[in-house]
Amino acid sequence: MLLDPQQISYPAFIPPALGIFVLVFLSAITLLKGRRTPANRLFAVLCLMGALNNTDIALLSLVADGDRMIAIERWIYVAFVFSLPVYIQFVHRLLGITGRRWLERFAWILGFGFLPLTQTDLFIRGLHQGVHGFIAEAGFAFHVFSILAGCTLAYCIALLARGMKRTTDNRERNRLKYVTAGVGLSSLLIALNILPVIGLNVFPLGGFSFVPAAILAYGILRYDLLDAGAVIRKGIVYSTLVLLLVVLYAAGLSLIHMLFVRSGSRDIVGTSLLLALMMVFLFQPIRERVQTFLDRLFFRGKYDARKLLRKLSGELASLRRSDEVRDLLLSSIAEAIPVERLSLLVRNAGSGNFRVYERNRDFAGPDEVLPDHPLFSLLEAAGEPVSRSQIKENALGTQTEQLLADFVATFGIDLAVPMLSRNRLIGVIALGQKRSGVLFVHEDLELLGTIANQAAIAIENAAGYEEIERMNRDLERRIEERTADLRRTLEEKEQTQQQLIRSESLAAIGQLVAGTAHELNNPLASASSLVESSLEELQERSGDAGETSDEVLEDLRFSLKELKRAGSIVRSLLDLSRQTQTYTEPVDIHAAVDDALRILYNSYKLLPVHIERRYAADLPRVEGNFANLGQVFVNIVKNALDALPGEGGAITITTATEGGREGNRVSVSFRDTGQGIPDGRLVDIFKPFFTTKEVGRGTGLGLYISHEIITRHGGEILVRSEEGRGTEVTVLLPTRRNA
Repeated sequence: MLLDPQQISYPAFIPPALGIFVLVFLSAITLLKGRRTPANRLFAVLCLMGALNNTDIALLSLVADGDRMIAIERWIYVAFVFSLPVYIQFVHRLLGITGRRWLERFAWILGFGFLPLTQTDLFIRGLHQGVHGFIAEAGFAFHVFSILAGCTLAYCIALLARGMKRTTDNRERNRLKYVTAGVGLSSLLIALNILPVIGLNVFPLGGFSFVPAAILAYGILRYDLLDAGAVIRKGIVYSTLVLLLVVLYAAGLSLIHMLFVRSGSRDIVGTSLLLALMMVFLFQPIRERVQTFLDRLFFRGKYDARKLLRKLSGELASLRRSDEVRDLLLSSIAEAIPVERLSLLVRNAGSGNFRVYERNRDFAGPDEVLPDHPLFSLLEAAGEPVSRSQIKENALGTQTEQLLADFVATFGIDLAVPMLSRNRLIGVIALGQKRSGVLFVHEDLELLGTIANQAAIAIENAAGYEEIERMNRDLERRIEERTADLRRTLEEKEQTQQQLIRSESLAAIGQLVAGTAHELNNPLASASSLVESSLEELQERSGDAGETSDEVLEDLRFSLKELKRAGSIVRSLLDLSRQTQTYTEPVDIHAAVDDALRILYNSYKLLPVHIERRYAADLPRVEGNFANLGQVFVNIVKNALDALPGEGGAITITTATEGGREGNRVSVSFRDTGQGIPDGRLVDIFKPFFTTKEVGRGTGLGLYISHEIITRHGGEILVRSEEGRGTEVTVLLPTRRNA
């Protein structure tokens, strides 16, 4: 049987040819570059079976020999009868269904049952001529096979629809959506090839299976459903380019055929060479336009990646703190790619642990993750963004499978992007699913990879700046400590020098006082002896002298007391110079102050001076030397009198007990309304030979000796002065001295 040449339909060849191209392309990229999973391998086999069916349709429209065509038809169905078990197994593996192996085995048994029938008239009885070429005539077994194919198709589409409804993973939902649209509709169209076989004069609809197959190819290309994005992009670019050039060349040849052959000219070789040369020159411009078109069609996100990168690069370069870098990263990524979850894990330079920074404030996961977590080694080895499915595939069947699954669930990871510096992982950008429900496209991965690289540099720079700041602070602290140590050393040196000067001055004073005291003792002893003799003689004659004699006796007694007092003072000076004086007697402070005022009475009795005494009741006695303390009070009161202006003033003497109920210290305060002491001179008032009085009015030893006496008593002297308003000198003495 031969087909009428007028019934050979070249246009009818185009749809199945496109189907062959698309399905073979899908099968090739799945087998060569897709993940080695059972579902992917079965998908590739299904695509090849679809390509075989399209080959059958194409040959029916081209082959003129009916006997040869029926033989080809029967051999094609040798493979096609196994499409039922392959289709069922593919859907089961894709959805993870493991409890229906009996159905798969039953489908394989049916396939092997139909296998011998394909070479008999029970399957294909023969061929008859149709509008577009040969059409097969179905036998009884073919009708049975068609019914089973329809049931299989309905079963598989129902499973895919249920899987789409149940899954919460955007990636899985999109994959099932495109598989349902591509494989399901392709299978439906191929199944509808039964219409012309059973006698309806229509074009075999299986030839249009390239349309849903192209939809599936679009999903694979745009969302990298087979995880072979880079290779697929190159393949689709060059395949499209070759196809376009072939179409242009074929169109050119057809045009040449119309213009030259029909006109009777046979010299078309030169024109054909010119056409081929034009194709060579058009290759590069067409390639660039095809690349741009496909990038926009398949791989473009809904943002301006270049603008975002320029903005982010400029801002990252200006930041010097790690927290600012982290905040900018989280806000920029969330703004460009709205996702349900966004986390940043950054390695701590000290502990090595990865610190977690979560954009979601309700995050209840860990604050830190140990660096030995298997996800970190996986990302460091990959060096590129890794999807949830890739993490799951790498962990499948390993001891870390559950650990990785828990980590992905805790952080809601749909995509993990490593931040690498010198091939070392310093951080991870963990993104959840997009809020829009669509998958991450190639441009998303490129953008996030570039951001991660820039972020790694920015984080290291910020850590370096913070380390420099820490070192600067540490250096400043050390300098302050060294400066303080140096200051203390200098102060100690100055104190030592002052103590040395004081010791030398004290030694000089001691020598001076010793000599002076020795010289004064003789006249004082002579005067005391003379006064005592006179007093005794006057007492014997007191009966004759009357009242005058009593007054003289009283004056002589007081003179004798003062001479003895002068002798005691001279002895105390001598003892002070020898540093051997001991203080053991209980001293009434009020009596010592009153005695000092009485000694100085002749100095102020004619002056407009008011002296107020504010004595505390029950003031405890102090352990010390009455004469020495009296000398101290005389010196202080005399200085106060000298400081009062000519128009007079006031001196207030206040005593009090300090230290609570026990009263372990007595304070004696002398406050005058004199001219005061300048602040710059207060530090020198206890130095020997220092005086603020006019030349000839003071020796500069009064306060020095007083300070030494009080120090030996275990007390202290405090001086507060305000220039122009007066001075307050406070003497603090312990009631009991330490042994």
